[in-house]
Amino acid sequence: MIFPSFHLLPKIERVAIDNDSVIFLTHFYGRWTVPDWLNLAAESFWPMLHAGLTFTIPLTLIAFVLGLSLGFLVALARLYGPKPLQYFVRFYVWLFRGTPLLVQLFLIFYALPSVGITISAFPAAVIGFTLNIGAYSSEIIRATIKSVPVSQWEAAHSIGMSWRQALVRIILPQAARIAVPPLSNTFISLVKDTSLASVITVPEMFLAAQRIAAVTYQPLILYIEAALIYLFFSTILSAAQNKLEKHFSRETVTGD
Repeated sequence: MIFPSFHLLPKIERVAIDNDSVIFLTHFYGRWTVPDWLNLAAESFWPMLHAGLTFTIPLTLIAFVLGLSLGFLVALARLYGPKPLQYFVRFYVWLFRGTPLLVQLFLIFYALPSVGITISAFPAAVIGFTLNIGAYSSEIIRATIKSVPVSQWEAAHSIGMSWRQALVRIILPQAARIAVPPLSNTFISLVKDTSLASVITVPEMFLAAQRIAAVTYQPLILYIEAALIYLFFSTILSAAQNKLEKHFSRETVTGD
């Protein structure tokens, strides 16, 4: 039995995490007692989950949508843009794929104020993750578009389609099916990478765990609990990815 019977006498201790967050650690005394580690895990679960739902998940969704849009434009620029634009986007991809995401976040949040550009924590995290995801997703999208046989372009042009019509109606639907698995993996990785936003003071789930650990002196329990919540989110997304891949596989087989 995890929680004690109602007849046990509780002692509630108020613990401040920061100016806005408070948890209450409940210590029960009586014949049966709850282990301190389990009590701490139960009391800290909601503050961490709340941080995950209000910061981690929104940050992931916003950064992925913006990064995917940026990656699509960069991929088109690399494939079909004029030479100067191709050189520019190649440099962008080289720069953001070749430097650590943590360093990019530090430059945006901590270094830019030295030149008069100050960005608050959450927008800085969105910008950093968007630029990083844009670089990686552009390579995925570029590769999937190139994987579509040239004969598909020729067939589209033979029935009078313009370049834009062929791209939108013929090429991109086929490329999207190929791109789903790697882009889904990128999205799942982004959920875990958002923990890096804690270093620029975004109050996401891992920072919540750090703040609770700072006042309870129980980092092992709290970091394991945070890892399990991340694992829970990743498991749900992996299941959704599998269903999406099966859906596209059925469409490919049936020719729909």
